[in-house]
Amino acid sequence: MISLNNISVSFSGNDLFKNISLVINERDRIGLVGKNGVGKSTLLKIILGFQEPDGGVVVIPDGRNIGYLPQEMVFEGTQTIWTETKKAFKELNDLKDREEQIQRELLERTDYESDSYQKIIEELGNIHIRLEIIDDGKGEQKAEQILLGLGFSREEFDRKITEFSGGWQMRVELAKLILQAPDLLLLDEPTNHLDIDSIMWLEDFFSEYPGSIMMISHDRMFLDNITNRTVEIVNGRTYDYAVSYTKYIEVRKDRIDQQKAAFDNQQQYIKQQERFIERFKAKASKAKQAQSKMKQLEKLDRVEIDETDSSSIQFRFPPAPRSGDVAVKARDCGKTYGQKTIFSGVDFDIFRGERVAFVGRNGMGKSTMIKMIVGDERGDGLLNTGHNVEVGYYAQIQEKTLDPEFTVEKVIEHEATGDNAKIHKVRGLLGAFLFGSEDYNKKVKVLSGGEKSRLALAKLLLRECNLLILDEPTNHLDISAKEVLKKALKDYNGTLIVVSHDREFLQGLTDRTFEFKDGNVREHIGTINDFLSGYQIRSFREFEKEPKAAKKVAKAKQVEPQKAKDVASGLSNKERWELDKELKKLKNGLRSIERKIENQEKEISKLEETLADPNALNDPKNADVFHQHADMQRKLEDYMHRWEKAGSEIDALSQKLGG
Repeated sequence: MISLNNISVSFSGNDLFKNISLVINERDRIGLVGKNGVGKSTLLKIILGFQEPDGGVVVIPDGRNIGYLPQEMVFEGTQTIWTETKKAFKELNDLKDREEQIQRELLERTDYESDSYQKIIEELGNIHIRLEIIDDGKGEQKAEQILLGLGFSREEFDRKITEFSGGWQMRVELAKLILQAPDLLLLDEPTNHLDIDSIMWLEDFFSEYPGSIMMISHDRMFLDNITNRTVEIVNGRTYDYAVSYTKYIEVRKDRIDQQKAAFDNQQQYIKQQERFIERFKAKASKAKQAQSKMKQLEKLDRVEIDETDSSSIQFRFPPAPRSGDVAVKARDCGKTYGQKTIFSGVDFDIFRGERVAFVGRNGMGKSTMIKMIVGDERGDGLLNTGHNVEVGYYAQIQEKTLDPEFTVEKVIEHEATGDNAKIHKVRGLLGAFLFGSEDYNKKVKVLSGGEKSRLALAKLLLRECNLLILDEPTNHLDISAKEVLKKALKDYNGTLIVVSHDREFLQGLTDRTFEFKDGNVREHIGTINDFLSGYQIRSFREFEKEPKAAKKVAKAKQVEPQKAKDVASGLSNKERWELDKELKKLKNGLRSIERKIENQEKEISKLEETLADPNALNDPKNADVFHQHADMQRKLEDYMHRWEKAGSEIDALSQKLGG
């Protein structure tokens, strides 16, 4: 469909692209990957014609159109969400006007065999093909569905777009782009401003999208769920794999291994030739041969080993100081802004060592709750951190936590202690968070917002704290840096609260999920995947149900009230299916609690062995054993309470399903 032929680009004498070629076929789903700075966004701009390459050409067939979503853009004016979204229909209206114009012209012409007549007939045919794609008579209905899917409520459609944050404005631009249905969608970090609801909705939508998609994304699960092809940019070249991201990682390892073997063989050959040259260059009988070998080495095409990611870098948080048993306690907690209630009546305990994910649509209060926990905002009710709790906090905006006059390297050196203060550790950490040697001496005040966020996150890894709170920590990280952070967090022995829309990042990292929705906070036991197994059904039902479809369902129920009912339980097949999914999720949560109870009982047994040994009690190292035992008993009681609650919910659901 669209081809790039021998594209070359260089900056300041350095090659960004070296004669790269690429074909984008119909219905391709391409993930464009590579380290920051390799030229991913530049390649998109070259395809769009925003930037001219130094060499090569981009071939786009006539009539093909391309849509582009940048990482950031600014809206101006007083238009509403709905008015701005309907700008997507400009192409449709223009095509219909042109169609009418051509049809009027054809009525007046009789030169049926002329080239100009055939050309206008061909144009009309192309218009009809395009109209078949973008005009099904349901434009406004689709616009409403897409805006709802991307997280807007109907009440917000008539609000001015400038009343919304940049992230929400980008959702409007994405909605317009989807409605235009271009032949090729180019997306630069489309999930950066989306929550889990909207990301899942977008995945479903793109599965049926008729055009091609090329995207840059650091959301590994999003890439896996959408793409069927991965194009990697490295050392000015592209490598094209007909697989999704995770499979590409496996295949790439084989390529790197082959490159290393070829590099080693070539180095051995070069050393042999250099030894010959050194030995015989002064001998008259061999000088000509030695000179020939020197020229051969000069012309030799040297094997390069492509740069790999930095996920192999190991970095650990300092050990967390011991805190009290309860890290955070909330009782009847609430927050309002003027007449708007964000949440109310919230109760929860987060215990030492627990790992909790805060999830939900944007605007439901996740970041607000975090700000209340750390004391940046006040609310109603009781919200306290526990005894000896030291908080490490990462917010999305980080300017206040960094000295603007410090250099990048000094920020880390100033925070690091012990083994982490060694220069190779400092620079290894900076490298993991995408800072190269050219960045070490840059002052904080000249960094971009994304660079400041990454630096603040790297700095946080060096702090001694026992309650770590992270608000969207992955927004400015590439996949390699996310893996470094995730490894460090999995080894962290303190309490963790994390707000994130990145499902792959959360998976295996947290074991409780707090869902912020409609002014409430609901707790779910288990991993993020346990939570989403039931959540996806609810999300689909809420977002995809159209008003007309809902009326048809209601009418069908009036006419045939017993259709598709389970005789024993009185449930429809759909209701039974949804309850079965909910039951499965509850049972997964129950098993997770049972594992925690088992582990807690083992720890208590070990302590009780110490309590039973008089000699051990005289050891100063065991002075805190009674306190530890009491803490563990309280935690066990909490787990038992959760176990009983989950069991009751399972019993109630089982009864609904007919036993």
